[in-house]
Amino acid sequence: MSRIGNKPVKLENGATFTRNGEEITVSGPKGTLKFVIDKGIKTEVKDNEVHFTYENEELSAKQGLSRALVHNMVVGVTKGWEKKLVIAGVGYKAQVSGNKLVMGLGYSHPIEVVIPSDLKVACPSATEIVVSGVDRDSVGKFCSVIRSKRPYEPYHGYGIHYDGEHLVRKVGKAASKAKK
Repeated sequence: MSRIGNKPVKLENGATFTRNGEEITVSGPKGTLKFVIDKGIKTEVKDNEVHFTYENEELSAKQGLSRALVHNMVVGVTKGWEKKLVIAGVGYKAQVSGNKLVMGLGYSHPIEVVIPSDLKVACPSATEIVVSGVDRDSVGKFCSVIRSKRPYEPYHGYGIHYDGEHLVRKVGKAASKAKK
């Protein structure tokens, strides 16, 4: 059984933690994030650390969840979150145009995705997309939206994938014909 909920969350690099009833607010140099916590989870700030406790055993899982979410919020408002995507394919490319990400992914038309206002998207090269923001959840969701426009294809290796992701390549029909 995990005991991650018992670990305190350190408030460093200018992060502040406030709780008003069920609403938790974490602010820092990069922004402010809010989260609604369960009533049975108690929080206490001691020595610039946030400690989490629960009232009954049924809330032990929510203690760990709350702790992890607050930790992600603290990291987001101090350092920020960033994910890199790589586009693989002949003629596939991406560029940022205003508040839209415009991608050429082998279709007859360009794919346009509206960038949310709380995220920053950059294209250091034509085949790389860097998504950064304060909220880890919104960074991940936007990356999954981008990735869904052309998922990785294991036979030719075309598509959009995360930088550093383990990709499985499949052999195809030629291998089955050779066995006969």
